[in-house]
Amino acid sequence: MTTFVLFFLTLLLMAMGVPIAWSLGVGALVAILTLDGIPLQIVPLKIYAGMGSFPLLCIPFFILAGELMASGKITDGLVKFSLILVGRIRGGLAMASVVASMFFGGMSGSAIADVAALGPVEIPMMVKAGYSRRFSASLVSAAAIIGPIIPPSIPMVVYAISCGTSIGALFLAGVIPGIVLGLFLMAAAFVWSVKAKYPKREEKVTLREFWATLKEVILALLMPLIIMGGIISGMFTPTEASAVAVGYAFVVTVFIMKTLTFRDLPKLLINAGTTTAIVMIIMGTATIWGWVLAIEQIGDKLAFYLVKFSTPFTFLLMVNIFFLLLCTFMENISAILIFAPILAPIAEKLGIHPVHFGLVFVLNTTIGLITPPLGEVLFIAAPISGLKLDELNISIAGFFVIEVLALFVITYCPFMTLWIPELFGML
Repeated sequence: MTTFVLFFLTLLLMAMGVPIAWSLGVGALVAILTLDGIPLQIVPLKIYAGMGSFPLLCIPFFILAGELMASGKITDGLVKFSLILVGRIRGGLAMASVVASMFFGGMSGSAIADVAALGPVEIPMMVKAGYSRRFSASLVSAAAIIGPIIPPSIPMVVYAISCGTSIGALFLAGVIPGIVLGLFLMAAAFVWSVKAKYPKREEKVTLREFWATLKEVILALLMPLIIMGGIISGMFTPTEASAVAVGYAFVVTVFIMKTLTFRDLPKLLINAGTTTAIVMIIMGTATIWGWVLAIEQIGDKLAFYLVKFSTPFTFLLMVNIFFLLLCTFMENISAILIFAPILAPIAEKLGIHPVHFGLVFVLNTTIGLITPPLGEVLFIAAPISGLKLDELNISIAGFFVIEVLALFVITYCPFMTLWIPELFGML
């Protein structure tokens, strides 16, 4: 009865358009009322505990670091440098957009930040060069998915805290899959560009131009190296690394590049605080929701059947299909908080490495950011590109298929995720 009330009421509220956090909280509260001997004081205590974890400080710091770098107008330099690297290939500007997303992903850790920062630069540039508006907006939206896969990554922080996985190991696990995802998108962009006869850069890149552009972006490119270098070397924890990232981004944008002033900071702090508050309240209510599941031993019962009747291959296949469908209407952080603590132990019992499963899980839920009707990235990209949302929903389909293909390659090639963490002794 309790489990039925928990799931039914939560899903009903979500279907009615009630925000995820309140749907989870109300569903858990009513479910607790069906239990005997559980004091209601447990609700605020569990919600507070869900938000009070020290590693969660990563989230506001990484969000703020991304805000500083995105608002500091470094995107022009990233696109220019990416174009120098791949611009002479057919469809080079399209491929440069993907490369720029890979670079920016190492700073923001957010797909939303990626498309909001790079979209206004890349989409008009591609349209002006002769690319179709639909192709440009779809590619930039699809490339934004790389942001939460290449470290740092806010969804990875949430997953790691929810499941007790190492944040540093998950960060390192995302490096090769992020590159693979980028290569798949670049290959697709190349094929479509050749077919549509999109332009390429004709003039050669001079060494002088290369160094001049590199100087323009080198400080930005050093940020992910500092973050990961500090974590790998043991100089600081992932939480401390996020604070270092904020300090570094502040110094670079305000004092060195001088693209931000102190007057800009209140707005950035408010934006970062608002985003953090949304994530934190979801984490709090998801904690009490998960606690009710634990009381009812839903995870143990589900594990018994799945371990008995599944293999690692079929379990991962079911996870991929389920979350590709689920995240068309559920936000990725919510999906992680609700389902990761249930499924991660089952994956481990089946012999799937926790870090590999975590990466696959995060990638699954992140792809949902470009699938309608929820598709948060599409809601950002549509007004930037001047397209109607329905047009973008249709045109993104091709790149969605490409990313799903990349997902399955990464899912069934665990060495892609585990090699770098093993190399640096994080496993």
